[in-house]
Amino acid sequence: MFGTDRQQLRRMFFDAWEKFRRQQPLEPLERMIAEIVVQHPEYHAMLEQPERVLERDYLPEQGQTNPFLHLAMHISIQEQVGTDRPPGVAESYRLLALRCGDPHEAEHRMMECLGELLWSAQRNHLPPDEQYYLECLKKLL
Repeated sequence: MFGTDRQQLRRMFFDAWEKFRRQQPLEPLERMIAEIVVQHPEYHAMLEQPERVLERDYLPEQGQTNPFLHLAMHISIQEQVGTDRPPGVAESYRLLALRCGDPHEAEHRMMECLGELLWSAQRNHLPPDEQYYLECLKKLL
């Protein structure tokens, strides 16, 4: 999405949120980031203190959720849906959003499948299995 530099990725979130708060013009990706951040008030204060979290590690084994990963997964899902890649993901999202009654909640549910897909691909040193992902999404319906 933004490259592999963790600081660069995090700065994109900080900068987009700051520009949004200052009502400055936003690039399309910055607008997408700001719209997602607006839906996550629990992250607002954190994004307004970049020096405190730029280098912070978020460890799942300690019960921590990485807010940057969470926000980036929203972006990934929105991009998947917008391009219907993998083919069929847009329809799964549409049906899940109808079932949930909330597109944002549908994205949260889809994150479980996306996270599992990425974790498995990384662990096995393989590309993500799109068919597995689509099957996981169908189980949510």
